[in-house]
Amino acid sequence: MRELALYGLASALALGVDWGLLLLLTKLGVNYLVASGAGFTSGIGVTYVLSVSMVFRHRPVADRRREFVGFLGVGLAGLILTQGLMALWVEALHWTPGLAKIPTAGVVFLFNFTVRRALLFRAPRVDAARP
Repeated sequence: MRELALYGLASALALGVDWGLLLLLTKLGVNYLVASGAGFTSGIGVTYVLSVSMVFRHRPVADRRREFVGFLGVGLAGLILTQGLMALWVEALHWTPGLAKIPTAGVVFLFNFTVRRALLFRAPRVDAARP
């Protein structure tokens, strides 16, 4: 629960960067999917720095380059999910990009946390049968 709460705070900061760029770039006339991608990518950097410095205590991947590549890979999967959901909300439901970001951020947050925790930052298993 501690990690989920801290990851939530880190993600909230990253979402501020992400959403801010989305709103700024769309206001400047940039296509909402390009703006969404730029914002999301910037948010990945914020999330990584905060995740490895204050969120996850267990970092079983010894090679930090491999850890970052894995983190980035999950982020890219999250980006694909983000772009698909943004297109769905904006094109099918005619929501504004700013509004579409709300449910998108929630879904992608849960996806990213679950996958990153399972693949990159899982705690070592404690064997209950051992004395």
